[in-house]
Amino acid sequence: MTTTTSDATALPGWTHVYSGKVRDLYLPQGAASIEAAEAMLVVASDRVSAFDFVLEPGIPGKGELLTTLSLWWFDRLDDVPNHLLADHTLDGGERIPAAVSGRAMLVKPLNMYPVECVVRGYLTGTGWAEYQQKQSVCGIPLAAGLQNGDRLPEPIYTPAFKAEQGEHDENISFERTVELVGADVAEQLRAASLDIYHRASAIAEERGLILADTKFEFGADRSTGELTLADEVLTSDSSRYWDAEAWRTGTTPAERMASFDKQIVRDWLAAHWDKTGTPPELPDEVVQRTAARYRKLLERISG
Repeated sequence: MTTTTSDATALPGWTHVYSGKVRDLYLPQGAASIEAAEAMLVVASDRVSAFDFVLEPGIPGKGELLTTLSLWWFDRLDDVPNHLLADHTLDGGERIPAAVSGRAMLVKPLNMYPVECVVRGYLTGTGWAEYQQKQSVCGIPLAAGLQNGDRLPEPIYTPAFKAEQGEHDENISFERTVELVGADVAEQLRAASLDIYHRASAIAEERGLILADTKFEFGADRSTGELTLADEVLTSDSSRYWDAEAWRTGTTPAERMASFDKQIVRDWLAAHWDKTGTPPELPDEVVQRTAARYRKLLERISG
């Protein structure tokens, strides 16, 4: 495995084996490989990425906020099998180390599917860009006359193929998903994703929020083959949340679709960087505003 960052925390009893843009992965000391391990430690850092670059500085408290939100949603979706290990402890008594307490999950390894399960309930982002050109989103035809930020008649499932680290994920058709994982699993992925999105959207609406879109990752339980929800779930890094009142009353797309995520970072970079060379350091004002948006979402959802 390759490590993409070098700031992972050293943890007694655990071996750091991999870092993504945000998360660090550890195995119990002595485990020969992920395939041989009975558990993994997934630690969310404060790193923030945009346009496939990890930026400096990070967002203070982001790792703990993302982990807290994921755990809150896993608890609300307790009838959906997920990768968390009961009580966050191993048979041998190993627990989450104090150094990463609050921003780590102890999980069971799964046979992961190479598909990001994206559900879109509103027209925005790359979907809006495609709609303007082709009146479709990820190849799915839509009615004419929709505007940026509009609610879709029904949520749509638009899977993506998970690319290698550093590459862009590739939007794929449902038929391509069938080729990758088989017809039965492809249908399970679609049905589970749409079901979780509908349930989460209703919970968000009760709190004055719109879940515009989100993405899920699933794997197969290595013992039973059961479809299992993995990684983060319904966080501000994997989802777009909007304020429902602002969406109804706003007069511009920026007002209607002010996200509780790192959109502030993306907007600042777009205005101050031409996407060549190393991205500039984020100013403190952008860092603090972004941290506040992450905190606000957790407060709105979990109270």
